[in-house]
Amino acid sequence: MEASFLQRHPFIKDTVGILVFIACVLIGTVLINAFIFRSFNVVGPSMEPTMYTGDRLIVSRLPATWAQLQNKPYIPERGQVIVFKNPRYNVGTGDEYIVKRVIAFPGERVVVKDGTMTVYNDAHPEGIHPDDSHNSEPTSPTSGNVDTIVSDGALFVAGDHRQGDYSYDSRSGLGFIPYYDIVGPVKFRIFPFTGIRTF
Repeated sequence: MEASFLQRHPFIKDTVGILVFIACVLIGTVLINAFIFRSFNVVGPSMEPTMYTGDRLIVSRLPATWAQLQNKPYIPERGQVIVFKNPRYNVGTGDEYIVKRVIAFPGERVVVKDGTMTVYNDAHPEGIHPDDSHNSEPTSPTSGNVDTIVSDGALFVAGDHRQGDYSYDSRSGLGFIPYYDIVGPVKFRIFPFTGIRTF
């Protein structure tokens, strides 16, 4: 019985095997990043003291993937820290992806006055302080002078470093964040190793 071409040329067989393995790894990596989780580095002081420059985050893509499979928008919880695509991003200017905390939802009124942020909605016409009720970690007071109603299909977000102009967010020119720009909620900080934690 005559040997096959690949049996006669083991080097070619090994090379094909390696190329198939590399292709499978690349496809698997793309699928994991698109549908399961992604990793991001924190740059800048906008989320201090919760996160610092150089922190490595793991963001879950599963909630957004599940919502997309149901043909629905992914809607995070108030107080969650999320990563989203910068709706004002232009190549070469600013960050393409940003991490912030969810403050308010469509139809809610957000007021920043005298150093305090208050959210008004039908369930709380007297207003709530989102940081007090959701165990978040922002600094205080909150700078700015805001009185706005969140647009349909979007979120109002803010960094945790709320004093001065440390955080570029919905208070300070970033605007509202469309649901479709959300990558997902931050689940873990995996670096530095001394600061590993869940969110």
